[in-house]
Amino acid sequence: MSSEVAARRDAKKLVRSPSGLRMVPEHRAFGSPFGLEEPQWVPDKECPRCMQCDAKFDFLTRKHHCRRCGKCFCDKCCGQKVPLRRMCFVDPVRQCAECALVSHKEAEFYDKQLKVLLSGATFLVTFGDTEKPETMVCRLSNNQRYLLLEGDSHYEIEIARISTVQILTEGFPPGGLTLRIKLPVQLASPMCLEGSGVVAHWEPALLLLSGVCGNEIPLHFLEKDTHTHTSLLGSQPVSEGGNARATGMSLQYSAPGAEGTTQLKLMAGEDANASRRQATAWLAAMHKATKLLYESRDQ
Repeated sequence: MSSEVAARRDAKKLVRSPSGLRMVPEHRAFGSPFGLEEPQWVPDKECPRCMQCDAKFDFLTRKHHCRRCGKCFCDKCCGQKVPLRRMCFVDPVRQCAECALVSHKEAEFYDKQLKVLLSGATFLVTFGDTEKPETMVCRLSNNQRYLLLEGDSHYEIEIARISTVQILTEGFPPGGLTLRIKLPVQLASPMCLEGSGVVAHWEPALLLLSGVCGNEIPLHFLEKDTHTHTSLLGSQPVSEGGNARATGMSLQYSAPGAEGTTQLKLMAGEDANASRRQATAWLAAMHKATKLLYESRDQ
């Protein structure tokens, strides 16, 4: 991509909307994939009362619109002015309490996780059915629209063309530990410890389950279970939590002019060093980014 074309794609302009000043891309198609469009405001004539506390609007109780959801509120319910970067506002804007909480949480992504994604990390990268992985640095482009992979070769993957993101993990997944057990008796179905009142204790060659079932299970009967956090960008991403640690990422995307989708797999190195830690942090940041992508596409 030439510098002239890149500069044109990154060009921005200052616009004024009813909600405030916004610094937006000069061409809408070149906007950040994490961005949100401004909502349509609820017409004044349709909201005689605050949509939170039901206070009646009058000369003293004025109505205000939340810049994030577009609903009508009184000043008490919509008095906070909070940065709203996903809509490109230059200054903090008025938001209701619920939306302000969401925007505060998103600020952590822009202040922390986005910087991690822009800095990049080193992975073992495999394209499609290729057997031999290539060591490459993967990072998010400055305009947030591409994944850049740089090594002996160079690739640019447009975020908008990614259809599936799967974060590969090790450890306990969100929601508790699920054990898949092969027993020489009738208890052959998976057992989940979440919310069951069962306490698990590890001993040499035994898993002791005390509580409802009170069983002892030899460890050689346990099946190895591979845990993944799957975020299909056409559906709600998985919730956070658990003690799982990200070890890699698999994604599918459509390349321009190509039929079908291409699979890309990134795996963190095995060595417990700074590079591995950086890769784990990058994957965790990518998981948060996937949530924002879902919200933007679902708008």
